[in-house]
Amino acid sequence: MEKRKIDLNSDIGESFGVYKIGQDEEILPYISSANIACGFHAGDYNVMNKTVKMAIDRGVAIGAHPGMQDLTGFGRREMAVSADEVYNMIIYQINALKGFIHIHGGSLHHVKPHGALYNMAATNTVIAEAIAKAVYDTDAALILYGLANSELIHAGKKYGLHVAEEIFADRTYQSDGTLSPRTFPDAVIHDKNIASAQIKRMIEDNLVTTVDGTEIPIHGDTVCVHGDGIHALNFVQHLTEMFQEAEIKIESVSR
Repeated sequence: MEKRKIDLNSDIGESFGVYKIGQDEEILPYISSANIACGFHAGDYNVMNKTVKMAIDRGVAIGAHPGMQDLTGFGRREMAVSADEVYNMIIYQINALKGFIHIHGGSLHHVKPHGALYNMAATNTVIAEAIAKAVYDTDAALILYGLANSELIHAGKKYGLHVAEEIFADRTYQSDGTLSPRTFPDAVIHDKNIASAQIKRMIEDNLVTTVDGTEIPIHGDTVCVHGDGIHALNFVQHLTEMFQEAEIKIESVSR
């Protein structure tokens, strides 16, 4: 019987200037897809160039990771933005990254919004459709990554894009299927055993237990592991070991 497959993605390239964030070089060997910051919430032209080259050398699928223009808040603060602004900021950031991918002979595989923009698109149809349209207008063959069963996934399908429904190992869920806001004390799961058990259940049983104890159905094509935590490398190693034991193959989402 063929093994189950799951894409394992991580947000990387989030250093900028003299500030180093994350363990990109160490994490890349374990993941199948990389979401590279495009200079708004994190990253800069030097980091983008270096990270793209590392991902190509490792054979990892490259995604653009556009966010709010909020370096101080790491793109995690909601901002009042119009649909036109969202469309333009996505176009700007995707194509900045595409330039570096082009010079290294690679190709852009997907787009995954970051932080507040990602969360806003999960519930706001206007924001979601602005993102989907920007991705479609840039390249209709790109895969749009979004929170499982969110407005962003619905918008991607509306525009005829290939979508990848994303699930999270280290985040807790609300009963409506959204992620618990990071301002909540229980938003992040720090225990690697609890996190790996949650993701294994989502993949094998298509279920997740929310913070209020409710079980809700969920489907995942790709799993996110955050690369900016101090225990990120240890966690991704633990997760890949769990996948091997469960005979779940790590492989990027196919178009």
